[in-house]
Amino acid sequence: MKRGLIAATAAAGMLVSVAACGSSGKSNSGADGFKGQKLTVWVMSGSNPEQWTKQVSDQFKKKTGATVEFKVQQWNGIQQKLSTALSEDTPPDVVEIGNTQTAAYAKAGALVDLGDLKKEIGADWNDAFNKAAMADGKQYALPWFAGNRVVMYNKKIWAQAGITKLPTTRAELFHDFDTIKQKTEADPLYLPGQNWYFLDGLTIGTGAQLVKRESGKWVSNFADPKVAKAMDIYKQYMAFSSAPKNKDEATPQQAEVFAKGKTGALIAMGYEAATAIKANPKIKEDIGFFTIPGENAAKPEGVFLGGSNFAVAGMSKNQELAKEFLKVALSKDNDAQMVKESGWTPKSPALAGAAKDNPAAAAAAPAAEKSGGTTPLIPQWAAVENVPNPIKNYMTAVLNGKAPTDAAKDIESEINSRLAKQ
Repeated sequence: MKRGLIAATAAAGMLVSVAACGSSGKSNSGADGFKGQKLTVWVMSGSNPEQWTKQVSDQFKKKTGATVEFKVQQWNGIQQKLSTALSEDTPPDVVEIGNTQTAAYAKAGALVDLGDLKKEIGADWNDAFNKAAMADGKQYALPWFAGNRVVMYNKKIWAQAGITKLPTTRAELFHDFDTIKQKTEADPLYLPGQNWYFLDGLTIGTGAQLVKRESGKWVSNFADPKVAKAMDIYKQYMAFSSAPKNKDEATPQQAEVFAKGKTGALIAMGYEAATAIKANPKIKEDIGFFTIPGENAAKPEGVFLGGSNFAVAGMSKNQELAKEFLKVALSKDNDAQMVKESGWTPKSPALAGAAKDNPAAAAAAPAAEKSGGTTPLIPQWAAVENVPNPIKNYMTAVLNGKAPTDAAKDIESEINSRLAKQ
């Protein structure tokens, strides 16, 4: 998932209350009764790949007689722009929403309940993907795509270290990192101290809850020993990395560090390979991927599933046409195209074949199915991730030697203040 996508989930508390009282947009006579109409779909920059967009547009027009206009939006300022648009009489009909944002927009009454449509087209979707499209037990959006982290490794360096078999447990992975350290001049791992998306995954793996309900309100739960356990695992990874403890994976872009050919591995999104190749085309043949191994071979390391959902605006006058669009856009054929073209994680077993055409997607799939999850699916959570991010401060403090319980206390009041804003 693109970093901008994740960062955009952090803006939070600017939603206005929206009354979802728009027209149901009744169709004329079924799916083919919309001839001459136009549907407006907002997508974020970089989300809709070229071939997917073309085939969805063509199929939608063939099925309905209507045309679809994709309007590409920039992440900067999108929260306010989308909040305003959804409250107007003529909003975009279908909108892309970051998967951790959906609960906030649903709470504002801005989205249409899509429960019936989900039953029709998404009966086999992975629950971990679909949970982020729900709020209060109702289906206010449908999952479009999501991705999770994998190990992106340099095949040449691993071969130089004499490693011939990829690890299937965390202990084996750390052993391989140590072998690279002992037998090559490369850094085994580049992992900046504030890769909080990776920490999100580790907390999911330990079963930790980052917030808890107390006296009728949400408060920080970073003092939970399970969060400390996740951070301890992170520290074990960091022991093999010389990356700064007070920087994230975009400062500098970790894939550009990898591109120099002196790093054994990254904990990365699959699309970061393209960033590395752009920086150094010669490294293309050296890049490989494998699932982040967990404590045992049966269950991979926990991973955060970050991505986007499609939702229908409550004020849209074209709700039935919008649903026809979603049937096309989220068909198995077009979902498979997203996996093949962009490397997103398959959201159902039926898409496993598509993942074979993209090594990063294939590596991501096992963890998504067995160990995937999201950050708290409550409207207030987006504010917690806003800049300056207190989770990053927590991570750096622990990596610099502070006890997890003390580091948790240091950020508790700030997190609680943010959770109380909605």
